Amino acid sequence: MARGGNRKVQRQERLVRYLAHNPLLTDEELAELFGVSIQTIRLDRTELKIPELRKRMKTALKGDLPLRSLGSDEVFGDLLDIAVGQYAVSMLTITPEMTFRKNLVARGHHLFAQANSLAVAVIDAEVALTGSARVLFKLPVKAGQKIVARAQIRNQQDHKYMVRVVSRVEDAIVFEGIFTVFALEEEGIV
Repeated sequence: MARGGNRKVQRQERLVRYLAHNPLLTDEELAELFGVSIQTIRLDRTELKIPELRKRMKTALKGDLPLRSLGSDEVFGDLLDIAVGQYAVSMLTITPEMTFRKNLVARGHHLFAQANSLAVAVIDAEVALTGSARVLFKLPVKAGQKIVARAQIRNQQDHKYMVRVVSRVEDAIVFEGIFTVFALEEEGIV
């Protein structure tokens, strides 16, 4: 009995982590990931007070997120959550049009665009521009996969910000980047 209880606790802990990184995973996808029935996932969600997908989507895709540096339609991917000046989270589903035809692996500029737009969006300024980026493409991403990127401001000196972005597919890190972003005031640009 204790063995099954331990597995359940571990599964539920993993479930919370997975949904923190990707709140739009379906019960079917979660059941497949964990090798359990859809009903088991639903019971776990109920016990953990995690809402069903439709309610998670309403929360995740709310359109009134407060952006200063970009319009919410300028973020590459769906903006899921943001605390301007702190962190931001977005999700991008890779479509076949975003991949190389030969192997259906996502073209790198799509992962970069998601991360870069998120790094700019998190800055609390009227205008934010990327000065430089150090990036690592860690694993290939295929058509149909969902990338959840999280940007976090790591350091700020005057108008210069260091923003770290980590992109994941499920639990696997597929992209990492450190972006140097400069905040400018509107009248300072000409």
